[in-house]
Amino acid sequence: MLTLVALIALWVLSYRVINPPTTLYMQTERLHLGEIDRRWVDADDVAPVMLRAVVAAEDANFCQHMGFDLDAIKTAIDSGANRGASTISQQVVKNAFLWHGRSWGRKALEALITPLVEMTWSKRRILEVYLNIAEFDEGVFGVDAAARHYFGVGPESLTSAQAARLAMVLPAPKVRSADSPNAQQRRRIAIIEDGAQLIANDGRAACFED
Repeated sequence: MLTLVALIALWVLSYRVINPPTTLYMQTERLHLGEIDRRWVDADDVAPVMLRAVVAAEDANFCQHMGFDLDAIKTAIDSGANRGASTISQQVVKNAFLWHGRSWGRKALEALITPLVEMTWSKRRILEVYLNIAEFDEGVFGVDAAARHYFGVGPESLTSAQAARLAMVLPAPKVRSADSPNAQQRRRIAIIEDGAQLIANDGRAACFED
């Protein structure tokens, strides 16, 4: 057990400086689809508005918590647990180190690994990894591939509207598309675009901005 814990800790620490080459979910999708589209891009080469849009959409208190957003968890419980409460940090742990699913075993491992990630990685690194392993369309992983797939531009050239459209599909790219959002999704895009500007103005983007 101690050896397993040590190996997991070393794995987590290695991804602080080594870019994850793949994930279990990517491998599953590659087997299913035959091929996937994914290219790593450093956070410095992504339009800053994309980083803000993802935080505004997925985890507005990203800079204020240490891996678990207790307010979001309480809101999820109060609403009948019909909405998610996972932070970006938790999603990174799930995608980079674990597997998809709702088993108690996976959730327990996620709860143990997330604080280690928060203690050893910078917030910008957490967001950088997330943007490179998240799925934005079937078989399209990472913001570089997503920007080219949907808009024909590199991630450094994304506009605020395009960034909001990409952020809107997360974390459910199988049922949402940045190509043809419906009326409800268009409203969500507008909220994300406003939210990205808001967190830039009120300081909630400070932990991952240069």
